[in-house]
Amino acid sequence: MIASRPDPGSFAVPEVVRALAAGRSCEAVWRNELGGLTFRIDGGREYLKWDPAGLADERSRLEWAVEFTSVPRVLDSGDGWLRTAGMPGRSAVDERWLADPATAVAAVGEGLRELHEALPVARCPFDWTTRARVEVAHERARRGLLDPARLQPEHRSLDIDAVLRALDDAPEPETVVCHGDACAPNTLVTDGGRVAGHVDLGSLGVGDRWADLAVATWSTAWNYGPGWERRLLDAYGISADAERIAYHRLLWDVAS
Repeated sequence: MIASRPDPGSFAVPEVVRALAAGRSCEAVWRNELGGLTFRIDGGREYLKWDPAGLADERSRLEWAVEFTSVPRVLDSGDGWLRTAGMPGRSAVDERWLADPATAVAAVGEGLRELHEALPVARCPFDWTTRARVEVAHERARRGLLDPARLQPEHRSLDIDAVLRALDDAPEPETVVCHGDACAPNTLVTDGGRVAGHVDLGSLGVGDRWADLAVATWSTAWNYGPGWERRLLDAYGISADAERIAYHRLLWDVAS
């Protein structure tokens, strides 16, 4: 499954979502790769995430990050759900921005730079370091959970031993507080084409800026087509580093 706007007929609205909407309008706007759903409540006054895997990690990260940058304000949460206040702007993959990728991609790059500069590494209690994530990859391999056939096409020719050897040779990190899922849909963009904020911060933590940049640039091809990576890096204000990008895309593929 690929994260996307869900077909209304492809799922049943969970009972807890109906109860929390309390008769207000309730529209499913996103489904993640594991089947979790996000609903727009009352025309965008609130958003409700439902994920049976749990959302406690995201709540704690949002409550920390909101002090420093523009992220959703937590209203309440419970077993498998998280309710947040609405924010201005719309996703960078809204139809408005799919029709104007040059503006959307620049906003994603500028927004990622702003996020990295705003969040204080020394005060961040969350870990998304390369070392910790490589350990996750090794643990998945030990448990037989890494299947090359399920990786992105550019990685499917690698065997698991080759993947792990490559990951053990990590580049020196450029440390920031990372978003952790810096794909284009998770940047909100104002109607004027500027970054409004970020959503889906369940993996936020101290890590390598290139871990975010590798995924953000990768997602431009998934969402807008080829040819937009350079624009995102220019908007961020950094030169391309093919080696770091390749490394962190492989790590993302096996440890996210």
